[in-house]
Amino acid sequence: METCRLLLFDLDGTLLRSDKRITKRTLQALDRCREKDMMIGVSTSRGEKTALSFIDALRPDILIASGGALIKRGGEYIYKAEFSAERTRQMIGAARSICGMDCEITIDTVDSHYWNYRIDPKEQDRSWGDSIYTDFRDFGQSSLKMCVEIFDDSQARRLAELLDDCDCIRFSDGYWYKFTRKGVTKEAAILKACAACGIGLEEVTAFGDDYADMGMLRLCGRGIAMGNALDVVKEAADIVIGSNDEDGIAVYLESLME
Repeated sequence: METCRLLLFDLDGTLLRSDKRITKRTLQALDRCREKDMMIGVSTSRGEKTALSFIDALRPDILIASGGALIKRGGEYIYKAEFSAERTRQMIGAARSICGMDCEITIDTVDSHYWNYRIDPKEQDRSWGDSIYTDFRDFGQSSLKMCVEIFDDSQARRLAELLDDCDCIRFSDGYWYKFTRKGVTKEAAILKACAACGIGLEEVTAFGDDYADMGMLRLCGRGIAMGNALDVVKEAADIVIGSNDEDGIAVYLESLME
């Protein structure tokens, strides 16, 4: 712990329990880390607006959101990787041409989260931030990230090939695929955040559980996979700890501070 200056956490499946809560024990462990002059960071595929309830509780020094397309240090944005409004419209059109006009799509902008949902997302996850419903018919904003629900692997491959200026990763807990600008990943964002903070990668400890976390676990000085992580994520990590539903992060941090 003497060499760690930044603790960096994924949210879903990592810092959050399955019921989408951060336990009091975990928050107390993070406070103890702050007392030892460690910074707290969040690195999530969620947009900033859909992670607000957790951001308010965590008060992170570094926020990496939308899969690396947005970086915030303190209260200031230091990086935004946006698609133009015209390119965003083209991406939405490409998704509908391959996956059907009724496919579900989400778009993160700097200020909002848009979704043509069939079921109100807050009925499925009460922690979810406010999503603005739209049919995307006349969508005219720049975007940080597009996600598409795709049930057919061949369609997902075709869309990824068509959107060859995008980085594409699937989430393991459903059929959703993330599209950000080419090269925009959590690990690329970490490099930018470390440069802004004047710290080395060897001074970062990262925690994750899903495909999008593999790069950052390999990149950072110490990569830690949750007990509930995918097997390939565990293989990419230096250490595997308890699951997100077993206070795995709190137990691990407490053991290092004894």
